[in-house]
Amino acid sequence: MNTEIPIGSPVRTQAIINRYFMKAKKSLGQNFLVDLDVLQGIVRAAAIKPGDQVIEIGPGIGSLTEQLLNAGAKVYAYEVDENLPEVLHNELPAKINGKPLNQCFKLKMRDILKADFAADLVDFFDLNKPIKVVANLPYYITTPIIFFLNNSQLKFTSLTLMMQKEVADRLHAHVGTKEYGPLTIAVQAEMSVRSYLTVKSSSFIPQPKVDSSVVVLKPLAAANKPDIANLEHFNRVVKMCFAQRRKTLNNNLKVLLPDEKQRLALIKSLGVDSRIRPEQLTLEQFVEIAHRVSVKN
Repeated sequence: MNTEIPIGSPVRTQAIINRYFMKAKKSLGQNFLVDLDVLQGIVRAAAIKPGDQVIEIGPGIGSLTEQLLNAGAKVYAYEVDENLPEVLHNELPAKINGKPLNQCFKLKMRDILKADFAADLVDFFDLNKPIKVVANLPYYITTPIIFFLNNSQLKFTSLTLMMQKEVADRLHAHVGTKEYGPLTIAVQAEMSVRSYLTVKSSSFIPQPKVDSSVVVLKPLAAANKPDIANLEHFNRVVKMCFAQRRKTLNNNLKVLLPDEKQRLALIKSLGVDSRIRPEQLTLEQFVEIAHRVSVKN
């Protein structure tokens, strides 16, 4: 049953939960967002305009989906909860800006980590035009999704993602901070990072134990990307450099470069002391390490 009350309002969300005897599934990291200011803030962060093509991950009961559609977006959504297609069909407006819902919205029951974007989207999106990703990500799978999207063949113009604040802090961390690590480096090597807004736990039903952040990631222009020949190799090298975070770079490099003279020569070429810890190295210095070493399986 559709009403004039937005899905994302507390009263409408609670009514939907009651109507379908729903419970948020902890196994899927479900928390229903019931703050219209935040929902509309996500749409603004993504700079949604009429005609935009948007991939949504985990539409849930349609709170964010409805706002994206009202803003004029064409939405292709990935969902894994088999109970939700009925809810979305019944609760989303039958028409959006005068168009039937099926012309503006398509639901794919598939794990986003198993998506084949080229095959999935070809009949609904124009793959020659820009595509944005907008999502309220489950906390437990945020990092794998970011890596999957970053490594996918489909070229996104932006990723607007709500995630656990702790993860967001890692994405835009600076050298030398405790948040700085492999995720920071992997993302900043490929994308710009902008934190858009903080979302209190009280904005959800049920309330999670932590706050969230909305972050906008945009692919770097080719001229601004570091010279990384093989991204997979680079990320593996970085992870190995952080294998034991409290140890020095020299200690962590032993697996990659067993020969001490070679290790010390490499570290010296970076212009740093051999006692330096990995979180004190810049992105450019990790690029240089990746150029100089190989990773053995």
